[in-house]
Amino acid sequence: MNPTAKEGRKTIRVVVAEDQGMVLGALAALLEIEGDISVVAQVRNGKEAIEAVLTHKPDVLITDIEMPLMTGLDAAAELKRRRTGTRVIILTTFARAGYLRRAMEAGALGYLLKDMRAEELADAVRRVQQGLRVIHPDLATEAWSEMDPLTDRERQVLRLAGEGMQSGDIAAELGLSEGTVRNYLSEAISKMGASNRVEASRIARTKGWL
Repeated sequence: MNPTAKEGRKTIRVVVAEDQGMVLGALAALLEIEGDISVVAQVRNGKEAIEAVLTHKPDVLITDIEMPLMTGLDAAAELKRRRTGTRVIILTTFARAGYLRRAMEAGALGYLLKDMRAEELADAVRRVQQGLRVIHPDLATEAWSEMDPLTDRERQVLRLAGEGMQSGDIAAELGLSEGTVRNYLSEAISKMGASNRVEASRIARTKGWL
């Protein structure tokens, strides 16, 4: 798009969070082509995304879900808690209704898949900046089809267990007793209809609940 075509329109300031360097650079470059969009920061994980939002105060944060240190969903929830005013778009490969539901609960206004065209992403940025909700059409009708049965704490514990951490390590990480961790894992395993923590983690991740 020709930058001169957007004269008179307020520049939309954007932070992009993506842990894959090539994808991050490509997204930023594609958005910068648009005359009314400026990428003010590129970051590689959820914690850096929060820091960038607090520093640059962008209009929109575009973030992946699965990233080191903190997921995009957790970052969105933290920004909602802090009332930063930055609108959030989740841009992911995961076409899962569970993830979409969690994204909406975390305050995200957009949930889009990475196979979309550059001009569609730019248009979504403009709409979200205006406070409109933009959801990938393949997921819009599925968002509330299956309720997430996990509590936030069960989700935290099961995610760490799925990464191979033992109960004692999880307890230390989350500031809980080992017995409490085992109770959370038992509840999560039961809710997933699984026989062990590994299977429960796999089922929950497939449904987009982790």
